[in-house]
Amino acid sequence: MHLLIPFAAGDAPGCRQALSGLSLPNLERLLSRLPPGDTDTGDELSLSPPHERALARALGLPAADGMIPWAALEAARTPPETSAEAEAGDPSAAPAWGFVTPCHWMIGADHITLADPALLRLDEAGSRELLALLAPYCAADGIALRYAAPTRWLARGGVFRGLATASLDRVAGRNIDLWMPDAPQARPLRRLQSEMQMLLYTHPWTEARDAAGLPAVNSLWISGTGALPAGWSPPPGPEPVVPDALRRPALQEDWAAWRDAWQRIDARDCAALLAEADAGRPAALTLCGDRSALAFRAGASGTVGRWRQKFSGIFGRQRLQDLQDKL
Repeated sequence: MHLLIPFAAGDAPGCRQALSGLSLPNLERLLSRLPPGDTDTGDELSLSPPHERALARALGLPAADGMIPWAALEAARTPPETSAEAEAGDPSAAPAWGFVTPCHWMIGADHITLADPALLRLDEAGSRELLALLAPYCAADGIALRYAAPTRWLARGGVFRGLATASLDRVAGRNIDLWMPDAPQARPLRRLQSEMQMLLYTHPWTEARDAAGLPAVNSLWISGTGALPAGWSPPPGPEPVVPDALRRPALQEDWAAWRDAWQRIDARDCAALLAEADAGRPAALTLCGDRSALAFRAGASGTVGRWRQKFSGIFGRQRLQDLQDKL
């Protein structure tokens, strides 16, 4: 079992305060049993956050910054909605895809902040209606849209091949200036963002949301761009377990909820991994923060026991707080 935990720690003062005194007994037992492995060292300005880089490596995907083909992976795993879409694929090359996220840009005096899309309260019916409005504009630039979730659409087009884009997990709740793609090939996407803003500003779809007291959708965010490598197939064995309970409270800086989510992860996921390790089965733990990811792993029967005996004095009291500055 491989447990990969995004947003395990962060640099925000509220996060540091939330970690103080946080009791995670199963995680602490894991840190005393699992030998440290590789460290993925990065910085807080990378386009792809540590948890995405770590998951990409576990799945055998390319992990170039901002070019992990998450949308292409999801497209390959979900059937086309129509026969026409299935026939539109190019058999000679792996198609390039990107995620398109309807979002709300909050306009400030000197910067624009991308609000967490979860706050839009966009449902499937509203999202599909919006997709139908925008699809002709995208098609004019050679981009085909497919619905995936209310705040996540799949988009296929050559513009996404080799285009580095920032993960939504990097941008949500932050100033977009650092994260906007500036490559020449991104110009059609920036134009689409502007066209969408003008289209929706006084559109009845927007007026209906306003009448219902819902936040306006006034832009798009592009992420997860690229194509799957030729002949790619997932590595054998189960994929990592990736709990997402820390994501929303971390992005919204709700540190009380983040503490509660960590305790649930400790009681459920960390306990399950601990049971695997104690049973002598392969066990791996990856903790991911804003900059880096730390790996801990043990092989099959015997490895954990030998490490425990030899190094228990060193690792026995290690806690998440002790690792925070490395994440």
